[in-house]
Amino acid sequence: MASMPSSPADPSLPSGAPAAAGADVLQADGVTKQVDGAWLLHPTDLVAGPGECVVVRGPNGTGKTTLLRIVAGLLAPTAGTVTYRGRPVDDRDPATRAALAALVGAPTAYRDLTVTDHLVLVDATWGGDPAGCDARAAEMLESLEIAHLATRFPYELSSGQQQLFHLALFLQRPARVLVLDEPEQRLDPHKRAILTDILSARTESGQTLVIATHDEGLSDALADYVLELAAW
Repeated sequence: MASMPSSPADPSLPSGAPAAAGADVLQADGVTKQVDGAWLLHPTDLVAGPGECVVVRGPNGTGKTTLLRIVAGLLAPTAGTVTYRGRPVDDRDPATRAALAALVGAPTAYRDLTVTDHLVLVDATWGGDPAGCDARAAEMLESLEIAHLATRFPYELSSGQQQLFHLALFLQRPARVLVLDEPEQRLDPHKRAILTDILSARTESGQTLVIATHDEGLSDALADYVLELAAW
């Protein structure tokens, strides 16, 4: 089985159980995924509470992305359960969509909308005050140091710029739980440091973070617990 989440300071420590019934806890119990008899994810447990970051690590092919898709309610497990605040997680449920934001693969982009247009659309869709949408979009772009891309169309962006654009879209919407699959990919060391600071601020504000990463610096800076997925 995959190991339970553990503290980076002491790998023997278990992740801990929900502090109280009804707490804002994301919990996966014994989740698995099989397709045509092939294992995509062996039985795995995960627990993350408010202000906590669980980092998922392991070699390629051990099921990190599959686990994140299941945890975000984007993929039904073959066995096991995922709950948030004691309620089943399912992306088709409005309560799940309101609580969880996931960046697992590239989000949808529209050819005729600029980078700023996309952020304003996301902000407004999730209930932002229309009068402040433009200002909040500009603030997000500034925080990622990509304000100079505001009027670009997505197809005009480089690979690294597209990753920052995707992160901006993800971070623009409200959520209590953030699920990220290798957000550091295609980012240079400076941009990785910016991302680390932003995500650290999110957990300090009480958001829950579940992230799969190969970046040791990102993991060391953010992880309250580490879930190691083993090769089979």
